Amino acid sequence: MNVQALKTMMELQALQGLNSNSKSDQPVTGTGSSLFQQLLTETLVSQSNHPQLSKLGSVSQMIPLLSNGNSLATKNAASYVSNAASVSSSKAPDSSVQQIISRAAQKYNLPVKLISSVISQESGFNPDAVSHAGASGLMQLMPATARGLGVTDIFDPEQNVFAGTKYLRQMMDKYNGSLEMALAAYNAGPGNVDKYNGIPPFKETMQYVQKVSERFYS
Repeated sequence: MNVQALKTMMELQALQGLNSNSKSDQPVTGTGSSLFQQLLTETLVSQSNHPQLSKLGSVSQMIPLLSNGNSLATKNAASYVSNAASVSSSKAPDSSVQQIISRAAQKYNLPVKLISSVISQESGFNPDAVSHAGASGLMQLMPATARGLGVTDIFDPEQNVFAGTKYLRQMMDKYNGSLEMALAAYNAGPGNVDKYNGIPPFKETMQYVQKVSERFYS
């Protein structure tokens, strides 16, 4: 999510919170509104300047100042900081992972940015990530898929990235170079793509294809 999208989301939620307080006859003071704007500004600045929200501590300290009898505004403000922190938690790949991605891209003739976009969406570049379904590692391989691709240690970044890239290459070949179809198959399995003769009508898969494509083409 870019800064503008984050700003829009926060502003909409703020309006909702302020309207709710107005209906319940709770005061929304000018001071509280000003502090909210300062909170929003600091959050956006820290999100854009530092991926780990370096100013989160100072922003969090401001939240109690928003109360002034306005508990809902305080609760909403806390959620804004939480949301901003989660948005910024996805880190860039370190140099060793970037080198692995580059070598995998060269071996399987896929763009480095495509592989990075998939990893960013799948695990946020966390080699120890495990999903509720059991998908693991940087490219979130299912154990059976990993074994079929010759992986002996699913959490080894090199094995995981090379296997995931190989699988993505197979999906690109299977669907005649269609990026959207390949991404849908990576997420939902080729069986579902074949069944629906296109991107399956699953919300998760449709969002996945959209988000990875946006990262790749940005």
